[in-house]
Amino acid sequence: MTDFDFTYAVILMVVVFAAIMGSVAYLTFAERKISAWVQDRIGPNRVGPWGLLQVAADGLKFFFKEDIIPKHVDRVFYFLAPGIGVATALLAFSIVPFGPSTPAPGPVGVTAEKPLDAAIAQHEADVKSYHEHTIFALAPGLDIGILFAFAIGSLVVYGIILGGWSSNSKYSLLGSLRSSAQIISYEIPLGMSVLGVFLFAGSVNLEKILDYQIHHGWFILYQPLGFLLFIVSVYAECNRLPFDLPEAEQELVGGFHTEYGSMKLGLLLMVDYIHMITTSFFMAIIFFGGWHFPGLSNIDGIGGMVVKFLILGAKVFFFLMLYMIVRWTIPRFKFDQLMALAWQVMIPLAMVNLVSVMIVKEYQLTPWILTVTSIVTFLAAAVISTREKLTVIQRPVNAAHSA
Repeated sequence: MTDFDFTYAVILMVVVFAAIMGSVAYLTFAERKISAWVQDRIGPNRVGPWGLLQVAADGLKFFFKEDIIPKHVDRVFYFLAPGIGVATALLAFSIVPFGPSTPAPGPVGVTAEKPLDAAIAQHEADVKSYHEHTIFALAPGLDIGILFAFAIGSLVVYGIILGGWSSNSKYSLLGSLRSSAQIISYEIPLGMSVLGVFLFAGSVNLEKILDYQIHHGWFILYQPLGFLLFIVSVYAECNRLPFDLPEAEQELVGGFHTEYGSMKLGLLLMVDYIHMITTSFFMAIIFFGGWHFPGLSNIDGIGGMVVKFLILGAKVFFFLMLYMIVRWTIPRFKFDQLMALAWQVMIPLAMVNLVSVMIVKEYQLTPWILTVTSIVTFLAAAVISTREKLTVIQRPVNAAHSA
């Protein structure tokens, strides 16, 4: 474990919280602008220059809007649900190294060549060197790493379930049940998609996974199938189109938050955007090398630190914009298609990817074999899926001809 500095931790938490809240506010503005661009509209442009103060107007509207609480709700859980959602979403970000990082030293390693005294001395030197670096993470050196984020992030479903159940509305309840089925289902391929990364890096700590990529190449090069499974799963976890079935307005009026208004509704909507920020950092760090970029991340000093921040920020910004573009590009799935994609397609593909990684690691093969395997597996799955779909379509046609 790393040393704990209370003052530094408090300052870092305040800065990170302010940055996340500010980013959430302007992500809503960006979403409205991008949707307007896709639909050939103008978007927000009245409040402030270029409409940039629209987020302030929206925030004031949430704060001063009349807070109407239906009489039929369970008030305790009705108020508790938004807080659970926001708290768990923010806590999942605590292990993310949002700036230049260095891996924490491992445990004391005693070998035949390195006796106990020498191993302890080496470990103390590594710890001292580690603390000489500025650590840009709320919980650095956490050995369980991304598993902690997965565990905490999955708890957000409790806020959704409580919100739908406590509203005593059949529309809200249906939305919350859909969400629980969706999130639980997609957590399986989400976790399985990164098992290959853990096997290569030998750790679930994000700082060590990033350090491995600096010396061996980004994981997107060796495990494109794992990345594809990961990005689809996080879209489902964030309830983003085409996976926003818990809030399908055409079927559920508004989903699990139908009975919410004012700032409580704002908090529930905020959860998805916080998840988007966190998962964008995950994608950038786990598969795209985080702050590393060949030829640019070797700069030392303050300038090098700024460059690394910019590199990581650019990657995160790219994935956030991808969230926005996909929302207005791909239509929503039906619920049976949503569940079939998770259980019948993504989980088998994740197992194939994991077995491929295990074979490469066992026989010490070149990791480029995984690149070829990922492409072949994806194409084979596409061909099988297309053939099955054509067969299903052809059956009614043949039956009609027979009649």
